[in-house]
Amino acid sequence: MASTALRVAVRRLSQQSSSRAPVLLRQMFEPKSCTYTYLLGDPESREAILIDPVLETAQRDAHLVKELGLKLLYAVNTHCHADHITGSGVLRSLLPGCQSVISRLSGAQADLHIDEGDSIRFGRFALETRASPGHTPGCVTFVLNDQSMAFTGDALLIRGCGRTDFQQGCARTLYHSVHEKIFTLPGNCLIYPAHDYHGLTVSTVEEERTLNPRLTLSCEEFIKVMDNLNLPKPKQIDFAVPANMRCGVQTPPS
Repeated sequence: MASTALRVAVRRLSQQSSSRAPVLLRQMFEPKSCTYTYLLGDPESREAILIDPVLETAQRDAHLVKELGLKLLYAVNTHCHADHITGSGVLRSLLPGCQSVISRLSGAQADLHIDEGDSIRFGRFALETRASPGHTPGCVTFVLNDQSMAFTGDALLIRGCGRTDFQQGCARTLYHSVHEKIFTLPGNCLIYPAHDYHGLTVSTVEEERTLNPRLTLSCEEFIKVMDNLNLPKPKQIDFAVPANMRCGVQTPPS
């Protein structure tokens, strides 16, 4: 009898848990810089956040937020970007109540600064901040509280990683950041990067642990690869970085 009652109780708890709406996720793309912006929301409270918004698509993002009946709490940046200007400042004007967020170690301005271990809450959900420097000193990865999703910025890309030859980048630091802060997540955790240049949208921790052509190398081999990429300077770096150092307080376009 006790065993039967326990099975019924567990079944009811499972049904109650599964009946709650999962996190709302929308992945959006800006083609000039190949940047992904992510909208995450709680379908119950209607609270939401945006990760890595882009200036040119801020109007689009704000429209989607309103269309879905969400309240945008935060416009969050994974780091101070060099290839586009953040849309955080414009979103603060378009959606009153929205606050801009960036890592304290980025040195950039924002309404809120976050550090390793801080949580960004929206309704029933939260993103854990994991410092993942190397591409820049202020890079962070955001991990959903159930560890089902990780938003890795430029630290970890699909079958690649961010470059380390400007903005105080360091290949050794990046290698250890990814292995210690991202590759330790569950293998089925979905990886959502800030960019993709090949039309790929999502990966997993296990895929990147086993298939990433750079990060499956030894640390010394990885450093040699990163030191010899010989990539051209990002086209927008000279005006994007100064603008992004004022993250969240740019003047909206007239």
